[in-house]
Amino acid sequence: MSRKYFGTDGVRGRVGEGCITAEFVLKLGWAFGQTVRQSHAGRPKVVIGKDTRLSGYMFETALEAGLIAAGVDPVMLGPMPTPAIAYLTRTFSAAGGIVISASHNGYEDNGIKFFDENGTKLPDAVEHEIERLLDEPLTTVNGPLLGRASRANDAAGRYIEFCKHTLRLGTDLSGLKIVVDCAHGAAYQVAPKVFRELGAEVEAIGVTPDGLNINNGVGSTAPDALIEAVVSSQANLGIALDGDADRVVLVDENGALVDGDEILYVIAASRHQRGRMDGGVVGTLMTNLGLEKALAEMQIPFVRTKVGDRYVIEAMEERQWTLGGETSGHIICSDLTSTGDGLVAALQVVNALLLSGQTLSQARHGMTKYPQILINVPLVSRDHLDHQLVKEAVSAVESQLGDSGRVVLRPSGTEPVVRVMVEGIDAAEVKACAEQIAASVEKVASIG
Repeated sequence: MSRKYFGTDGVRGRVGEGCITAEFVLKLGWAFGQTVRQSHAGRPKVVIGKDTRLSGYMFETALEAGLIAAGVDPVMLGPMPTPAIAYLTRTFSAAGGIVISASHNGYEDNGIKFFDENGTKLPDAVEHEIERLLDEPLTTVNGPLLGRASRANDAAGRYIEFCKHTLRLGTDLSGLKIVVDCAHGAAYQVAPKVFRELGAEVEAIGVTPDGLNINNGVGSTAPDALIEAVVSSQANLGIALDGDADRVVLVDENGALVDGDEILYVIAASRHQRGRMDGGVVGTLMTNLGLEKALAEMQIPFVRTKVGDRYVIEAMEERQWTLGGETSGHIICSDLTSTGDGLVAALQVVNALLLSGQTLSQARHGMTKYPQILINVPLVSRDHLDHQLVKEAVSAVESQLGDSGRVVLRPSGTEPVVRVMVEGIDAAEVKACAEQIAASVEKVASIG
């Protein structure tokens, strides 16, 4: 069945345009409530959290009304990270969880993400059922069966304690100076407290949300502010979360950016050295070849999936591995939590540094990143990628790079472009090869 509303990360779009309107979100809450009632006896409850976008208040109210109309009890959590909603869904024994967030996008966008009772993304069958219900008329249960809303005032404290307890008991971060960038987003209250309560000296930036400034010049997609703060304050490291705190990138003590691939390496190397590496590591088509090579040296298995944390988690579950992630900073430690969690991943890196006595710059140098060039080429039809001219260009580059490079052609899921990615040992050669393939795609597109 084709997807009318759901993408790989829930429902997302520009507020007031397309499907992201208050009316639609009310109906979406009702439809989700209907699926919850089909699989749970009595009057089930669903937790609702959000990031700091101004539109979140409107959608929070709409979801609340839709769930109540369906006979479900909504539990309002307020501004909370996406992974916190996954955790609190389980903690409160809820039948599901809802996150109102557009992650790393600007305030103009928003979206709705759902979790099942286990704090994991909904199965395809449930998403299809929600889509079917969206085309049905909204009906309200009888008065006594209406849901009843409540607010969980201790939600933040519960999540803070959870994050702290992902480290061994008694872990003390005293002596560490950490800059935490919360992107004016969902973690602006909880993230600094986690590290302060563990004993670290914390400088917090991106912690003054006004509803319109989420991800604006701060956070994991705009790390320059964090780099400047780490260098100027002579901090041991910096942590940059995105708007809903399911992504993280780091900055080492010298001001160098540490992306998701390097974070995976540091965590995997630490677990391997301690005999705690459970299986292998899952990455994506865009994961740097340097990580694959570094893991191979430690004899740690590695597999790639399509881009998207959903596919990473599926591959981890299939193999019963506990570590995976994306270059963008979605890091999943499934032995600790059910979804990507920027705070948990950052704590795992800090723990690795404490155990090894290394600085972040030292720990990351065990992996050598390969130069990687990404070019976006306008694409009229995906059939163009099967054209002989494109195939020949790709084949020529692959032969030239041999085992020391990779080529990935990936149509974007959100834009009418194809992403041409080439990586190898020599930066100049990689750039020339990427431009060669991009030119072949452009030529085929011009032919039509």
